[in-house]
Amino acid sequence: MRAGIRTSSLVPSGLVIESVSDSSDSIIIAVRAESGVAACPLCGARSSRIHSRYDRQAADLPCAGKEIRLRVVTRRFVCEVPHCRRRIFAERFGDDVLPSRSRRTARLDCIVHHLGLALGGRPAASFAKRLMLPVSNDTLLRVVRRRAASRADPLTVVGIDDWAFRRNRRYGTIVCDLERRRIVTLLPDREVATVRAWLAEHPGIKIVSRDRGGGYGEAVAKALPDTVQVADRWHLMENASAAFLNAVRKSMRAIRNAIGAPTITPELLTSVEKLRYESYLRREDTNAAIAKLARDGLSIKQIVRRLGHSRNLVRQTLRGGRTDVFHTRQQSLDAYYLFLEGQWSGGCRNGAELWRRLQSQGFGGSLRAVGEWATRRRRSEAVSKQQLQRIPSARTIARLMTIKRHCMTKADAAIEAGVPPLVEARALVDQFQDMIRKKDEAKLDAWIANAKTSLVSSLAMGVLKDRAAVRAAITQPWSNGQVEAQITKLKLVKRQMYGRAKIDLLEARLLGTA
Repeated sequence: MRAGIRTSSLVPSGLVIESVSDSSDSIIIAVRAESGVAACPLCGARSSRIHSRYDRQAADLPCAGKEIRLRVVTRRFVCEVPHCRRRIFAERFGDDVLPSRSRRTARLDCIVHHLGLALGGRPAASFAKRLMLPVSNDTLLRVVRRRAASRADPLTVVGIDDWAFRRNRRYGTIVCDLERRRIVTLLPDREVATVRAWLAEHPGIKIVSRDRGGGYGEAVAKALPDTVQVADRWHLMENASAAFLNAVRKSMRAIRNAIGAPTITPELLTSVEKLRYESYLRREDTNAAIAKLARDGLSIKQIVRRLGHSRNLVRQTLRGGRTDVFHTRQQSLDAYYLFLEGQWSGGCRNGAELWRRLQSQGFGGSLRAVGEWATRRRRSEAVSKQQLQRIPSARTIARLMTIKRHCMTKADAAIEAGVPPLVEARALVDQFQDMIRKKDEAKLDAWIANAKTSLVSSLAMGVLKDRAAVRAAITQPWSNGQVEAQITKLKLVKRQMYGRAKIDLLEARLLGTA
């Protein structure tokens, strides 16, 4: 044995060293139990009568850059209780020292378990090799599965949400204990029957926080009808913003009239805009055909069968969602129009020079975008003295009317004056979000009554159908925020395993790190 190594520190407590042999790559230590007696695993009687001995091999934590191999001298004892069926038994060393039939000590098995939890299979095996802990990736995952323990604590407040095995194809369900802030279980799908069966096994649940999807609400109502359902507040805020964006999209025709650009002059359009304008004309023909059949009393299904369009397109058209001219989107120049106008009025008419000046203002777009803008302005001045009005995208208008009202130009302010229903819709959305922030549930019924006849009527009808859960979201302190955080951690672990592991291993790793 090499001098300078304290052999007493090499073995777990409860074992006594008998001999030590040192080789080039490992240290082999012969050990035995410190106690002279052992308890029968069947009857529990203690015996000191030794029958025989045998050697048992086990791995332990490395030391001084070498692997540690334990040669455990295991004694067989004779059970002296007359009526015990087990006459001879091998001594046990305790699950905290060397578990029965284990090839690793408890402390080494704990390290292997945590490596598997943190890194998974192959990465953990590669890292373990560097730590002088040779273990295969299958062994690591097997240890993670074996040591996984389900939560036995009583559940009172839980959060439920879905997560994607593969986006838009297959989904699962995650259930979290909101009081203890940890994951409880993962379900293989998000079907109502699956969630209902799990909830029925936990009748002690009093509060369930969920998103706005109807599936989980239906499952909770069927399994635990007396449980309080709480709609997620973030989803409520997001639903309100989406409802206002849809209201803006429905009002694009009125917005064009208010800005003063009800018609399009093809001579002023760039090549890309001409293609979009031709697409708009074809779309208008389709919208007119759908509207005519709807006025004749045909249902959506009949219109789909007659015209051959998708059900979603027909529904969107009847709801007024396909009236914008160019299908305009938020563009990189939207935030710099005031600066461009100032430079253009100051005499700078070169697209490349405008682009260079925009870059000094933090613009990250391309030269082509600025060049097209300059071409459009130049053509408009050649045709008339009036500037060619560009209609902002619906998303840009929605943002200007809500969170960026201080950035509105005169043309943007004309939208508010020319489209009063849109201003009313914005006020209703502001009231709804303010109601959630201030937890003022007394105004909910009055808000629903006012919003039913507005451009955000779809939001009002959704809140009406889920009124109890929305009211609980305003009054209760619980929400699904921490569930979303657990889903983020779930995605990290799932991507580490490249989607090849089964749900039981994914659940074992998440529960082990919770």
